[in-house]
Amino acid sequence: MVGLKPPEVPPTAGIKFVSAGLAGCIADLCTFPLDTAKVRLQLQGEVRIPRTVGAVRYRGVFGTLSTMVRMEGARSLYSGLAAGLQRQMSFASIRIGLYDSVKQLYTPKGAESTGLAPRVLAGCTTGAVAVACAQPTDVVKVRFQANGALLDGARRYSGTVDAYRTIAREEGVRGLWRG
Repeated sequence: MVGLKPPEVPPTAGIKFVSAGLAGCIADLCTFPLDTAKVRLQLQGEVRIPRTVGAVRYRGVFGTLSTMVRMEGARSLYSGLAAGLQRQMSFASIRIGLYDSVKQLYTPKGAESTGLAPRVLAGCTTGAVAVACAQPTDVVKVRFQANGALLDGARRYSGTVDAYRTIAREEGVRGLWRG
């Protein structure tokens, strides 16, 4: 029938949780090469300080992207994508997907509207929990992104699961929360 609107039913916490993670994954797919270039630029010169201008491997974001494609292939732009998507599913799902539920916990019962303090507390709580849960995935993602920048070009990990295992074995479980 024309003009009838479906009843407005707010999405459940589960729907918010999953949709926030999926939205984060879609965004990550689009911006991942830029993140990889950022990591390469940040690490440039860490292993050995370039002595001359010609020793600088990467110059700017687009120069870094083109150098990576030319020297390592286009797939290098998405090195660590699996860990990046895992990070988005955990980080965005918790931070965004659970925000409203946590905000309700901090809102006094019977309050007509949510004040600033409960919103700030909810944001801090979900953000802190999200960072704590997602940090291992971020460590693995950055290790893969940096892998091609190694001087000897040696690959340390055969895959994402191997990276988690190797880091935990060689650096201890706390190594997954480095940084």
